[in-house]
Amino acid sequence: MFEQMKDKVALVTGAASGIGRASALAFAKVGSRVIVADRDRQGGLETVNLIEKTGAEAVFEQVNISSIDQVEALIASIVARFGRLDYAHNNAGAEAPQMPLHQSTEEDWDRCIAINLKGVWACMRAELRQMVAQPEGGVIVNTSSLGGLIAVPENCAYAAAKHGVIGLTKTAAVEYAQRSIRVNALCPGITWTPMMQRLTAEAPDLLQKIMPPMGRAGTPEEMAGLVVFLCSPAASYINGQAIAVDGAALAV
Repeated sequence: MFEQMKDKVALVTGAASGIGRASALAFAKVGSRVIVADRDRQGGLETVNLIEKTGAEAVFEQVNISSIDQVEALIASIVARFGRLDYAHNNAGAEAPQMPLHQSTEEDWDRCIAINLKGVWACMRAELRQMVAQPEGGVIVNTSSLGGLIAVPENCAYAAAKHGVIGLTKTAAVEYAQRSIRVNALCPGITWTPMMQRLTAEAPDLLQKIMPPMGRAGTPEEMAGLVVFLCSPAASYINGQAIAVDGAALAV
């Protein structure tokens, strides 16, 4: 199922830790060449090191995805080095302070939207330009969230951004459906990432309150498995979907 992914070129943003790191490692496992992109240089280089230990190829690119110029430079660097871009997992994101909407600030709103929504748009725009120019097209997977499908009380900016990612995903899937380009969204439920660890450290009872029916948090590796599957030929007719990986949370 994954043989055709060998030697393909895969970009993962937010790959210094969590789901992004797991996704980068999963691409490497199927033989793809991986671009590890993140603001966190140390974490990104650690991911590259983990990939290289498996014998696979990886390079690190430092980027702030909320900067259009940096995103454009990132894609240009990838194309200059590898000649193409086959897969992109737009995963970089950030949490926002929890508070009722009427207490939220413009600063918090702008920061959350800049990273979680504008950043995905900027990445997609640059990636699609390259994929359109390639006869073989490409595949994009955007990380949204369960919060892109349902309400996120006391986190209006995050909910708006992640709902927006799904809108971008569906729109691009339709626009490029006849250009050999597919675009889907991963919507993780509760996942044991550094971000979740920080949130639960601040609110120790949070995890129990939001625990899904399966009774545990998901792992980054479980999310990464879907990302690589969606990029594989086995998912060739899956397009424009927002797929929840949530331990049955939405089924309740």
